[in-house]
Amino acid sequence: MSIIDKYSERADDVNSLLCVGLDSNIDYLPEEFLEKEFPQFAFNKWIIEQTHEFVAAYKPNIAFYEARGVDGLRELQMTMEYLRENHPTIFTICDAKRADIGSTSEAYAKAIFDTLGFDAITLHPYLGKDALEPFLCREDKGCIILCRTSNAGAVEFQDLQIEGKYLWEVVAEKVCAEWNTSGNCMLVVGATYPNEMKVIRQIVGEMTLLVPGIGVQGGNVQQTVTSGLNSDGSGLIINSARGIIFSENPRRAAHELRDGINEYR
Repeated sequence: MSIIDKYSERADDVNSLLCVGLDSNIDYLPEEFLEKEFPQFAFNKWIIEQTHEFVAAYKPNIAFYEARGVDGLRELQMTMEYLRENHPTIFTICDAKRADIGSTSEAYAKAIFDTLGFDAITLHPYLGKDALEPFLCREDKGCIILCRTSNAGAVEFQDLQIEGKYLWEVVAEKVCAEWNTSGNCMLVVGATYPNEMKVIRQIVGEMTLLVPGIGVQGGNVQQTVTSGLNSDGSGLIINSARGIIFSENPRRAAHELRDGINEYR
């Protein structure tokens, strides 16, 4: 089974394309968790307990853990250990946006895949394939490469044209045609750009897309689903972080978003 099959099987089992972003910013945690010995882990554990039955993936953004130094990274590792022990079928993504020269990327890959135990990582393509090779060669792990990001400033570089094609089109073509030799590549495509998502889906065929931007950033669920589904009615990992984890009722928020996504499948 490929690593992307792991996600697809989980998505089928719980009828969900939902990914919950465990962006557990210590500054926004409820007071009851700040009083715990391991506040971020306690909060993550609670969120997982509330949402897991509706979720196909979890995606911690590593920045919120690195910001606390050793304590934060320890609690991220505790979170990953908890998921492996209690919910091993749920797909895990480290949102780290890594890439560097080969030896540095090898260290990043070891840290994210082997030490922390994530199934997949987000990567940026700017340094080219050789910088990503330590990730790409890991057939047992997923490589989710930035293509069309959800932020407003994405247009500054991603809309630059190269021989009549936008840079995001070139990235999609390159990853699909040349970098995905191990069948473990995916792309990041923001929900805030549904028209571009349609084009990218045409370029990459069945490839799975990680979709940030739903909720606080303003991405529309209906547009995302209708623009991004592959021929199997899947192929999307639709992420929501703050809109779920800091809502009044995370369980209800996850349930409603899962069902809202399915309404348009």
